Amino acid sequence: MKKLYVVLLVTLLFLAVKTGFSQTKSDEYIAPTETDVIQKLNWWHGIKFGLLMHWGAYSQWGVVESWSICPEDEGWCRRKLPDYNEYVKRYEALQYSFNPTRFNPEKWAAAAKDAGMKYVVFTTKHHDGFCMFDTKQTDYKITGKDCPFSRNPKSDVTKEIFNAFRNQGFGIGAYFSKPDWHSQDYWWHNFPPIDRNVNYDTEKYPERWKSFQDFTFNQINELTTNYGKVDILWFDGGWVRSLAEQTTESRGWLKHKAINQDINMPAITAMARKNQPGILVVDRSVHNKFENYFTPEQEIPEKPLSYPWETCMTMATSWSWVYNDTYKPTNKIIHMLVDIVSKGGNFLLNIAPGPTGELDDTAYARLKEIGEWMKINSEAIYNTNPIAPFKDGKTCFTQGSNGAVYMIYLADASEAMPSEIKINNYAAKANAKVVLLGDETVNTTITANTITLNPTAKQRNKPPCRHAWVFKVY
Repeated sequence: MKKLYVVLLVTLLFLAVKTGFSQTKSDEYIAPTETDVIQKLNWWHGIKFGLLMHWGAYSQWGVVESWSICPEDEGWCRRKLPDYNEYVKRYEALQYSFNPTRFNPEKWAAAAKDAGMKYVVFTTKHHDGFCMFDTKQTDYKITGKDCPFSRNPKSDVTKEIFNAFRNQGFGIGAYFSKPDWHSQDYWWHNFPPIDRNVNYDTEKYPERWKSFQDFTFNQINELTTNYGKVDILWFDGGWVRSLAEQTTESRGWLKHKAINQDINMPAITAMARKNQPGILVVDRSVHNKFENYFTPEQEIPEKPLSYPWETCMTMATSWSWVYNDTYKPTNKIIHMLVDIVSKGGNFLLNIAPGPTGELDDTAYARLKEIGEWMKINSEAIYNTNPIAPFKDGKTCFTQGSNGAVYMIYLADASEAMPSEIKINNYAAKANAKVVLLGDETVNTTITANTITLNPTAKQRNKPPCRHAWVFKVY
């Protein structure tokens, strides 16, 4: 398995040099050396499609997760209440009314599995510090006595979610925010918060910062010992890092003085891997040896990348649930999945539950439609690698482990299958056969550098699926 991953990485690097595709940050990526981590990374690379879920007490208001209490984004809170301190007080009081009685993770897991998703990443704690798991480090949690849902038998929602998805064969990922704006050891009440960063000098008050390090360590220890098998630790809040790792961008918008926010990732990672051998650690945006894969947010790279990566993107417009949100069309979601996979990446698609613990009907409808496409075409997605020319016009390329090449034609929403599809810059074997997945052999003409497909009238009039058609070359 280690050899397979090394071969894949070397191949990607060779293609980067040969084709001149983007190598942004490639010199910053540090590949893992541990055999079990390499095996886990190879597994993750093969499953391609995952579900990210942002959920917390803030869903009751239908506001952005956490950020409305951050002074650098004061516009979000001032739209609701002009006094910042009163806003934060009311925001934190949301724990007293959070009671998602329609919470049903088995329904979520079944819908995600039907859509062809293979792993889930759930927000165990966002920047506001409200814990969606039964931590013993704070009472600011869904299982705390002040939260009405604490009396529900499913109150430890992280455990319920992980179990429900694990029972459906999913890989399990724990999103965890390194900053904690509720903690007195991060935003100390002796000083007002200025921006997203710690609001005191950690070198002047080392005992307080050490207390925060211990608090974080203990919470990760809980998540990796009390919640069954966990495959991914997905850390957010990349500005929490050592001085040596900081940049102006990582420190936030307003603070000009660099402050050491070393959370002690070596100790956290060692502990997590002792508890969960081979667990992937994603210290996103820090670009150190604890970032096993990169996570471009709300964007798809223009060209293939020479290191492991995953686009995280919302199905609607917001990471958190908001009222009357607009969801991306199924056609666009499938095209994004194909685009990402053809460039060697994974797709982590975010869907946010609402205040009752239910997903919007539109989200379920999108998952069902994605699943209808995946049931026919998934072999062009799972366990594939990028292959030049990656994309030609409206056609993307992937290659399976068996050597078959998949040409995926991205159809417009109402487009009929063309009578001729000409693909340039791809040299197929002269005797190659082409099959339309979900159907039969396609009439094909092959020249030195071009392959021309001529679907039959039957195939054009009644294609096997909508959104994108996959032609397998073997």
